[in-house]
Formats: sequence, structure tokens, C-alpha cells
Amino acid sequence: MSDCLFCKIVSGKIPSSKVYEDEDILAFNDINPARPVHVLVIPKKHITSLATATAEDTLVLGKILAKANEIAVAQGSPDGFRVIINTGRVGQQEVPHLHAHIVGGPDPVGPMLKRI
Repeated sequence: MSDCLFCKIVSGKIPSSKVYEDEDILAFNDINPARPVHVLVIPKKHITSLATATAEDTLVLGKILAKANEIAVAQGSPDGFRVIINTGRVGQQEVPHLHAHIVGGPDPVGPMLKRI
């Protein structure tokens, strides 16, 4: 998609602080990190969200999760991390290109959700 922020990062039109890349996925540091380690991992193929992913996307989705530990450890979170994939309006997805947040660092990331 020509107007997609993350597609522009994949194509090199917008710079990023890459931490991992292969033929299917790209990982880069979040420009507004919420934790000492905050990396975004995206498929190079445009997939809008988990809500639009298909069986054809299974391998790239699996690769994102399979690489998460390697990326987290390499970025300074060897004792654990959290993977977050926000989906749609209710999930507060801000960029309409599927992406996983890997968050961590030296201290626990805190409660998963606030109780209402």
C-alpha cells in the first residue's frame, strides 16, 4: 500500500532503527518506546491486522513469534518479554499494518490489563 507508514519503512522510503531483517519480516526500535526494550516486528507483506490475516499468512505470523525471543534477548531483555499485537479500534491498533510489539527490559513490564 503506497500510503502505509510501515510499507514505506519496508521499502526504505522512511528510515528506521532496524534490529532484525530477513526476507519476510522486519524488526525495528519503536520511535516512542514504552519500555527500555520496545521493538516492532512487521511482516514485509502488507497485512492490515490479525482480523484480515488469512491461512496464507500463517508462516509469516509464526515467524514473528518464533523470532521474538531472539530479538528480545539481542536487545537487552534476556529474562523475559511481552509480545503485544493490537487489532482494530477496540484493540487500539494505531497503524493499519499488522505489527507485534516486543516489550521488556531489566524490570517486569507490569500487569497485563487494567481491571474495569
